[in-house]
Amino acid sequence: MKKQKSLLIISITYMLLLLLIPTVVLLPFSSKEPEQKDVNADQSEPKESKKESLDYTVSVFRDQLGEVEELELESYVAGVVASEMPATFEDEALKAQALAARTYVTQLIAAGGAADLPVKADITDTIAHQVYKSDDDLKKLWKDEYESKKSKIKKAVEATKGEVLTYKGKPITASFFSTSNGWTENAKDYWEEDVPYLQSVESGWDKEVAPDFIHETTITVAEFEEKLGIKLSKGEIGTVMERTPGHRIKTVSIAGQTFSGRDIREKLGLRSTDFHWTQKGDSILIQTKGYGHGVGMSQYGANGMAKEGKNYNDIVMHYFKGVEIASVDSILPSIVAQR
Repeated sequence: MKKQKSLLIISITYMLLLLLIPTVVLLPFSSKEPEQKDVNADQSEPKESKKESLDYTVSVFRDQLGEVEELELESYVAGVVASEMPATFEDEALKAQALAARTYVTQLIAAGGAADLPVKADITDTIAHQVYKSDDDLKKLWKDEYESKKSKIKKAVEATKGEVLTYKGKPITASFFSTSNGWTENAKDYWEEDVPYLQSVESGWDKEVAPDFIHETTITVAEFEEKLGIKLSKGEIGTVMERTPGHRIKTVSIAGQTFSGRDIREKLGLRSTDFHWTQKGDSILIQTKGYGHGVGMSQYGANGMAKEGKNYNDIVMHYFKGVEIASVDSILPSIVAQR
């Protein structure tokens, strides 16, 4: 009887071992199975492919063609930098220009596009906003220098990719011009609109680096009278009534009429509102300092700062007061979604 019990116990033990051994053998392999699935998941959907930044397009009214062209934002910015600033400028100046150009168009997109265009578009490609040239245009312009110049500009644009200037969380009107007279101009004194970040600042670099910092032109007395709608008395050349904080002409009295400096510049086609004239016989010699409206960033001033070792952040913070650099992704996604 005892022998039978012993045999029964041995038989049961043997059967249990037969059942347990496969499980024990398989345990090490089953524990790796989830890990293998995770690896496969990472391979099929790498984290690097999940970009937070979005792609944006700019609708540009091509003035000469009379049609709208859709351009990728960064490509558009490169075309503006190539058109608005000499490619020979310092890298940091080109970066500052890229930041200003991207901000300028972003502000227009955020506002619903440019007004007074024959068709709906964000911006035009002329000096009415900012000049844009396509690669084909630039190849014709630069010829053998195209590759080297475009490469330099693309690097400057890529270094600032997606960056815009903001004031209190909104993109600014990042205006720029060629050459200051030693100072920039208050927006209020040129556009009659007080813009807190477009205030007069010193820009002493221009005189050192800009060609034709002082420019002279001569027109006849008859042309002078015709363009201003006045009649000069013998020996009369007018009196400066007031100057702006940017050391430009604010108002001038000529032949009993008062003109703003901007009026005189636009009517006579002068390079800036810092002008001085003298009459010599039947001609008037007009001397100007600087080139452009004077509001915002001076391009030659930016290049002068870069030559001194300043970076693009230093440059834009000097010319645009109280601004911050932000991501275009913080401005455009909701706007683009509504388009």
